[in-house]
Amino acid sequence: MPATPAWPPKSAPRLFVEMPLSDGLRVEIEGGQAHYLGKVMRVTPGDAVILCDNVTGEWLARVTEAGKRTVMLEVERLLRAREDVPDFWLCAALLKKPNFDLVLEKATELGAGRVVPVVTRRCVADKLNPERARTIMVEAAEQCARTALPALGETVKLEALLRDWPQGRALFFADENGGTPVAEAFAAQKGAAALLVGPEGGFDEAERAAIRTHPAAVAIALGPRILRGETAAIAGMALWMGLNGDWI
Repeated sequence: MPATPAWPPKSAPRLFVEMPLSDGLRVEIEGGQAHYLGKVMRVTPGDAVILCDNVTGEWLARVTEAGKRTVMLEVERLLRAREDVPDFWLCAALLKKPNFDLVLEKATELGAGRVVPVVTRRCVADKLNPERARTIMVEAAEQCARTALPALGETVKLEALLRDWPQGRALFFADENGGTPVAEAFAAQKGAAALLVGPEGGFDEAERAAIRTHPAAVAIALGPRILRGETAAIAGMALWMGLNGDWI
């Protein structure tokens, strides 16, 4: 006999919604998400859709109505509870828009708990559109099957970040001038942590000195090459997740 197909199918579309989900709840999908379900995925009544609310977890829902502008869903059951997120922050200096978009996307895929955009003296940008940034992170979370979204911190100047740094959280500083080998530094320090990565032109000497003298800072070396800002952020996060995060 042929095997019974898995339900819900792995190809079922996934969406984050802004309401707490529960058994039997009817959910109306509008706007871009309705366009995605109706025009891109071409759902019809009875089809499965996976919903996440960033609070309780991942739910199975079925399409009950598929209109031109709205899609109605009925929630059936909880599939997975919201995942435990490692207590790791990525504090990344703002980069050119496409490069920082990549950082937001990959930080979400890699499992960051929080992303903090930082403004330094050599940043080519000093503002971030938070709505656009959240959209990028939501789409990345849907693609990689996360059940929890990273928090997006307010854009902050480096001086304020250091001044208000929370007690008890290690601040790993990716310094192109060198530091403790990254694997050694990560392995030696457990618990709440963050990675600080600079902009295209790097930190200037005054900024580097201020970071290095901060009591929470640990200067680290990400290998023998000078990495671009987005590469350093992605590589550093991957290493931390492999040694201390939810990859182990």
